[in-house]
Amino acid sequence: MSERAARLWIGTRKGLFRAENVKAGDGWRLDGPFHRGYEIHHTLVSPNRPSTAYAVANHRVWGSHVHRTDDGGETWQPLGGRISFPPGIGREVKAIWHLAGLAGGAALLAGVDPAALFRSENDGESWEWIEALDRHPVRDSWQPTRGGLTLHSIQVDPRNEARLYVSVSAGGAYRSDDGGASWVPINHGVRAGYLRDPSEPAGHNPHALRLHPARPDRLYRQDHTGMYRSDDRGESWVEITAGLPSDFGYAVATDPGQADRCWVVPEESSHMRCVCEGRLRVYETGDGGRTWVPRTEGLPQTNAYVSVLRDALCTDGLDPCGVYLGTSTGQLFASPDGVRWSLVAGYLPPILCVSAGPR
Repeated sequence: MSERAARLWIGTRKGLFRAENVKAGDGWRLDGPFHRGYEIHHTLVSPNRPSTAYAVANHRVWGSHVHRTDDGGETWQPLGGRISFPPGIGREVKAIWHLAGLAGGAALLAGVDPAALFRSENDGESWEWIEALDRHPVRDSWQPTRGGLTLHSIQVDPRNEARLYVSVSAGGAYRSDDGGASWVPINHGVRAGYLRDPSEPAGHNPHALRLHPARPDRLYRQDHTGMYRSDDRGESWVEITAGLPSDFGYAVATDPGQADRCWVVPEESSHMRCVCEGRLRVYETGDGGRTWVPRTEGLPQTNAYVSVLRDALCTDGLDPCGVYLGTSTGQLFASPDGVRWSLVAGYLPPILCVSAGPR
């Protein structure tokens, strides 16, 4: 087993936890919670500054805030700007759902409920509403889901940061090639039998969208109706559900070093919303979804009626690639290779998100 030096951020319904592992075999050290009593919907580790991370904290009374640490979590500061719609729009931000960063760390993107995209050029000191997406002609097709009307899965093409991807639940996936000034729906080939007209370009319900950093034209998508892959920036989609126990689920994570390798956690149905047959199985593909293998070693295979949400499955990008998942009942599992799993923590609050970075 190789040496690892990873830091995990675990967002829960009662605050943010940190787990660190200096070397494989030494175990994980867990501390927190930070932001006690807040729901942590998403965390973002700066790609250029491992000690810098952001946490989205939502509270029913105190509202939504983004916090930043520059010392690995020892101290946190709220960003100076509040994410809000301009006066007179008649809408209020209910919750912040997703963050993405651009090169250099000063530019940030945020997705919120009700579904909208915001951008900051000054590390969160002020935010601008990206109005073009909200004014798109298909906007009337967007409808709230059980979790609200949310914008999530913000992805940035590392070759060209003007190329952005977002998902709206339920409204579909969209791509911009000009930094957000214009948008095109990218849902062709995705089954949508719940729509009045399944051929409509929008109105779909993507649960998670992931761009592969080494092959940025490659996208993976877990939709309400199955798993899909695109090799042309979302212009078309190929369904890759065959070999999975269901077409429903939330979470997708990729191996940054291998474009054909990713992991998913299928769930039973939109009605049941827990893993199939009460067995926590992480399915891995090494060939772009043509075949799938269940990875169960170390995971409970009886009476495990848990859910893994869209941002609660992640990878660390080390070699071999480590994989981490958190469950709706507070279990945190880690795998050094995506094959074998061990329990890091068993009694946390419900886990909403997990992100990994170097320590």
